[in-house]
Formats: sequence, structure tokens, C-alpha cells
Amino acid sequence: MERPELPLAQLHAFVVLAEELHFGHAAARLGIAQPPLSQQIRRLEAKVGHALFVREPGRVALTAAGRELLPAARRALTDLADGLAAARAVGSGRAGRLRIGFAASLALTVLPGLLRAFRERFPDVHLDIHEMTTAPQIAALRDKTIDVGLLREPLADEEAGLAFKTVLTEPFVAVLPAAHPLAALRTVRLARLADEPFLLLPRAAGPGLHDLIIGLCEAAGFTPRIIQRVVEWQTVCALVETGLGVALAPASIRRIRLKGVVFRAVEPNARTRVAVGRRADDRSPLVAHLLATVSRDAGSAR
Repeated sequence: MERPELPLAQLHAFVVLAEELHFGHAAARLGIAQPPLSQQIRRLEAKVGHALFVREPGRVALTAAGRELLPAARRALTDLADGLAAARAVGSGRAGRLRIGFAASLALTVLPGLLRAFRERFPDVHLDIHEMTTAPQIAALRDKTIDVGLLREPLADEEAGLAFKTVLTEPFVAVLPAAHPLAALRTVRLARLADEPFLLLPRAAGPGLHDLIIGLCEAAGFTPRIIQRVVEWQTVCALVETGLGVALAPASIRRIRLKGVVFRAVEPNARTRVAVGRRADDRSPLVAHLLATVSRDAGSAR
């Protein structure tokens, strides 16, 4: 069925006149003269094919056709106003959906404060959060299945088409069983871990962080003897508690509380970089708002 073309200006004039039931008052409310109002109503009646108002000296009233049209006209105007408001909110980055990837260890540092600050500023934005290690985040950014990534140690060869900004760095700590002889020290020299069995994340999960840890060990004079590959830091701590091995980890994992595990500073001091990543050509205002929030709040969200 062919849809009638009803100009919004005519619908608006019709609704105002239906509420005022007085051409002069309705014209004043619309900010137009009375003759143009009368012309708009006549054009609308021509579209409908029936009179919408009874016009008598000193009296204006809705016809049956007018009473039938009025609720639909109001809905149309309300829907349009709502749609325009929603479009403007999304266009300005005050509403919409933002997909964020994050490394699990950042749930212990920057993530809670960042999300809290962002939600306070943009309560109408839906945040879709995905826990994933660095390499899957890089792939998800390229595949456009996430919009922003919070990750560790992105490699230079991962940066084509992507943009990264360092938001904080944190030191490494040695993760040791509480009964380990080195647990009695406040600071552990890396060289003293040379003979220890190591727990380390798979390189495919985070090549930059993996290679950084290997490089720190090699700079201390040894290649770590890796006995177990582990993705989750919670699992790393649990396995260290059993005495299976030791690990080097970002200092934020000290917030994982296990009675049989201790965390000790290491020498020489080394730090791991946390970065926020996005597609370099992404001009989304939502992404821009998140980046601004990261810049403003990352340091205080540790």
C-alpha cells in the first residue's frame, strides 16, 4: 500500500491547532501568521482526503477524521523527536555501544577506575567488555570486533593500521612459594632464579610481554627453564602456591591473595608497559571519549 506523504510541518501545525482549537492562538504558538497556518491545514486535509476541523464562526472543532489522526500525528512527532535526540546523542558520543578488550591483570589495576569514571561521565553508553590477552586483542581490533584494547607490550610490527598510547607502567615482581628460601628477602636478584622452574604465558597470547620476560632473564645471565605455560595470572599464583615453579609478573598481581604465595621486588628493576590501542582511522566520538578518560584517570585507577 502506498504510504501518504505527510510533511512534518503540516502534522505539527495540525497537532497545535487540535490542542488550541483557535487559529489565532495556534498561529501565535507556531510563530507564523494565521493565513500560512490555514494553508498548511488545507494541504493536510487534501492529503487525507477529508476535513480535519469543523470551521464555524467563533468555533473550531475536530471532525471524526481529525480525532482519529491526532494520536498518530502525536506519535509520529514524538518518535521523530526521540529519534533525533538519540541520533544526536550517538553522534556526539553521549550514547551508543563501545566494545572494550582488556588484559586480565588490568582488572586489578586500571580497569575498575577507568570504567567507573567513564560510566559517571557517559551513563547512556553501553560498555561491552571482553577479557582477552594481547594477541587476541590485536586481532579483534583489526577485525573490528572490539573498538578499544587495554593491553600489555604491543609489538612494533603489530602497529600497522593501529595506534597505541602508553597509559602506565608497572614494575615486575618475583612470584614465589611462601616457603621458598628467597621469600625471606625483600628484593630478589633475577640471577638467583636461574635454577628455578618457571611458569610463563604462551608467546601466542602476548608476544611482547613473553619476550620481555625472556629478555630480562637472559640479561641476568640465564634462559628460564619453562615447565608450564599458563594464560591466567590467577592460575599462575595457584600453581606457584603448590610449589610447581616461580614466575615473573606485573606487580599488579600482588592483589591476588593466596596464603602460600609471596611477591618480591626484583633487581635489576624493570617495568612493563600498559597501552590503550585503537584503529588509527577510527574517528568514533565514543572512542575519543574513552581515550580522554584513560588519559585523565589511568594514573589514579591503579
